[in-house]
Amino acid sequence: MAGSLVNPADSLERQNEKLSIIAAALMGRVEQSTDAAGAAYTQFQRAAVLEQEVRARTRDLERALDLLNESNARLAAANQETEAARSNLANAIETVQEGFALFSPDEEMVMCNSRFGMHMPDIRDRLVPGLRFADYVQLVSRSSHLALPDRETPQQWARRRMDRHKDTSVIFNVRMDSDRWVQVGEHRTPDGGTVILQTDITDIMRLERQERERILDDQALLIRATLEHLKQGVCIFDRMCRLVGWNQRVGELLSIPVGRFNIGNSFRTIFDRFRNEFRFLDETTADLVEDWANGALRSGALSFEVEHVSKRTLAVFMQEMPDNGFVISFTDISAERAAIRAISEANETLERRVMERTLDLEDALSEAERANASKSRFVAAASHDLLQPLSAAKLYIASLESDMLPPQPREIVSKAANALQSVENILAALLDISKLDSGQANVLVSTVSVDVLLSQLRDELGPTASAKGLDLRVLRTGADVLSDATYLRRILQNLISNAIRYTDSGRVLVGARRRKNAIRIEVWDTGPGIAEAEHDRIFGEFQRLNATASAADGMGLGLAIVDRACALLNHPLHLASDVGRGTVFSVEVPIAPRGPVGKPAGGPSRDRPQNRLQHMIVLLIENDDELRNALTLTMEKWGVDVLPCTCQDEAERLLADIDVAPDAIIADYQLEQGRLGIDAISAVTAVHGDIPACIITANRSTGLDQLCDRLGHLLIHKPIDPAALRGFLAASLR
Repeated sequence: MAGSLVNPADSLERQNEKLSIIAAALMGRVEQSTDAAGAAYTQFQRAAVLEQEVRARTRDLERALDLLNESNARLAAANQETEAARSNLANAIETVQEGFALFSPDEEMVMCNSRFGMHMPDIRDRLVPGLRFADYVQLVSRSSHLALPDRETPQQWARRRMDRHKDTSVIFNVRMDSDRWVQVGEHRTPDGGTVILQTDITDIMRLERQERERILDDQALLIRATLEHLKQGVCIFDRMCRLVGWNQRVGELLSIPVGRFNIGNSFRTIFDRFRNEFRFLDETTADLVEDWANGALRSGALSFEVEHVSKRTLAVFMQEMPDNGFVISFTDISAERAAIRAISEANETLERRVMERTLDLEDALSEAERANASKSRFVAAASHDLLQPLSAAKLYIASLESDMLPPQPREIVSKAANALQSVENILAALLDISKLDSGQANVLVSTVSVDVLLSQLRDELGPTASAKGLDLRVLRTGADVLSDATYLRRILQNLISNAIRYTDSGRVLVGARRRKNAIRIEVWDTGPGIAEAEHDRIFGEFQRLNATASAADGMGLGLAIVDRACALLNHPLHLASDVGRGTVFSVEVPIAPRGPVGKPAGGPSRDRPQNRLQHMIVLLIENDDELRNALTLTMEKWGVDVLPCTCQDEAERLLADIDVAPDAIIADYQLEQGRLGIDAISAVTAVHGDIPACIITANRSTGLDQLCDRLGHLLIHKPIDPAALRGFLAASLR
């Protein structure tokens, strides 16, 4: 190599040898050289340096030889330990009672003990190190000592064994010849190798089999005892349709001597007798049962009923078992079927009786409906006929009150007016109840201003509350609701009137609470309260908690009307009360969308106009003489010139004779011969132009309210309130 006299790749001995040769050559040249002393000294100096390097390399070589010798000693010791460990491992494996084999990660056998494969002498000599695992499985599958499962070939067994080899750990049992069993355990080593352990479990399997047989014998005795205690007859057949078990009850039910039942009897032997002495009660046939038993139609359990010639009825149930055998149970249901027949006959008798009673009830119901309709018509007609003279009486008394009477007669007239007002209230309540019960109540849902409605009721009922010393407070709500104005007014009027009537001191508060899509109008009082047991009763007709109250205080119909009207309008009604402290009634009414406010309940304004009515001409069309005279007298006291007529024709003739158009028209809704006051008004206005008109009637139907609103006529219900009549006349002048 360039720049070096010694090749570093050579061994130390070779380098030392070269250096010695070089040193000798240099020394010779020095001795033979004729150069100057300085050159000779230089060569000598070089030789000394080379000698030092040779010595250093020699020492390194000696140290390397020592290390090599030490390593060789250690390697020899390790080999000895390895051989000892291998020998110990082999001895330990050999002492293991199970067969042991180790396969490398490359699926080659590394070692095994002498017990590995001891149950298969025909392949034992071939189980040696270097054998591949797949070849080992093939050898085992073809061993004559391996007892293969039924219908399984060596190739199939080998494939199944290789599938198990894919698992990390697996344990399974293998049956050998001579009724011996080997448990094979296969586990993976950390480096991916495989350890196989083979354990002889023949003794364990035989003990387990003996225990199983003993348990089966005990179970057989238990099953036999159980079968004998069953009320049902039971027969058990194996998959070959051979009798393997039964109880004595089956012989009793099938009328077959117990001696005819023997182990191994075929199903046909028993079924032939069964076929001859029983008949099927449903669509099941003997052929169907036999096909099911033979396995042709076993899609599920089979049940049917049969009847013996002795009239005994049996329920038969056939159920397949897991081993493809089947069990048949026979249950005597003669008593149940007899009971069912008796019940069926009783039902038929009962149905006839029910039909008869139903027809009777239908007749009674029809009679009750006719009576109820007749009652409703009677109440309506009676109310109308009674309201006619009542209106006349009220008008006569109103005319007397306007006259200057002495105090005592004036007091008598006032009491008579109050009595007539009580009669009017009772008749109105009866008429409302009649309409609500008969289903003839018409509902007109519109937008109603709660504030306007409550304001009218405050003005109407305030004097009554003040007379009792009560504080009647009505809070503004600012809400519009969707309801029937007439019925909603009637509901609130009754609730407030009741609160005033039954409260002796304190106050009555009327207000509203907003809910999500509704408001709850509440009437609070400080009265005596209502016990919880009375909450349902007070909504009945003619129910009053204060038994000492007079008829002038009402007949107990107010809350009955409220309850029915709330149900008609679908407005929830609530009651809460604290005995001794007070009561609150509340009605939930849906809030109306933004829009015009509907006409509130309460009729025309009761404000007394200041207009003078003198010489006002009013055409009055009323077929009832007393009411016509009373209306005429009342209006004439106000200075009105009245043109009284009994019918439309008379009114037309009278207006034609005097050739004067009236300032207002007042007509009864129901005139003689089925004619209507609305038609009379239309006939007059057709000739004389648009004239303010008023209809007076006892008819309180919503349909009539709608008709009058559409025609622009004021509607005043009988008995006629003089203030309402006077308000109409004043408005007509305006």
